[in-house]
Amino acid sequence: MTDLNNGTVFITGANGGLGTQLVEAALTRGARRVYAGARSPKAWDDERVVPVTVDLGDTASIDQAVQQTGDTTVLVNNAAIFPRSDLLTGPTAELLSVIETNLIGPIHLTRSLAPSLVAAKGALVNINSVLSWFAVGKAHSVSKAGLWMATNALRLELAPQGVHVLGVYPGPMDTPMQPGEDRAGMTDPADIANAVYDALGAGEYELLTDETATKVHGALAAPVTALYPALAR
Repeated sequence: MTDLNNGTVFITGANGGLGTQLVEAALTRGARRVYAGARSPKAWDDERVVPVTVDLGDTASIDQAVQQTGDTTVLVNNAAIFPRSDLLTGPTAELLSVIETNLIGPIHLTRSLAPSLVAAKGALVNINSVLSWFAVGKAHSVSKAGLWMATNALRLELAPQGVHVLGVYPGPMDTPMQPGEDRAGMTDPADIANAVYDALGAGEYELLTDETATKVHGALAAPVTALYPALAR
């Protein structure tokens, strides 16, 4: 079980819809310091929040951010990008950028901060997605499927060293990353942020935040046509 009270939390993608709520919820739960990571950090109205410049698609940027955040006790890998071009026809550079930002970047950051997490007997939280198990996200799904497995692998390596690892799998969430005007049925990111820290405090390994995530996860044990009915026609 991980208590945020008096902890030091590093949250990437802190400017986004969920990232902002993760920062606010960490402060509410008594975090001593919150590193708010973003490619273009913004100002915050709480002195406990320290803006940090970090681009997860740039290893040099990650290394520089680690120099500033070496006392982290809870790392929340939240930042991600979501281009929507096809795997077959989209730019190769775009595919590589998605993999670097959504998968390689979080692994690199985790490796760099692992000594701090181990020393604190802290925690790692990877904000993943229902699209880890559902390919409609195209390159994003590929990267998130990789992060799902990386989360499991990191858990096996970090658990013996006293670091808890939580994987979070939201379905549709009411954030700017979600396209379209119809927000019906989307989960409030504030609710997800609080659920994340509740799950961390309870020592859970995975958090499926809504019915969509639960349904898709359950279908993994069925034939592939359960997730992709068009293949059965």
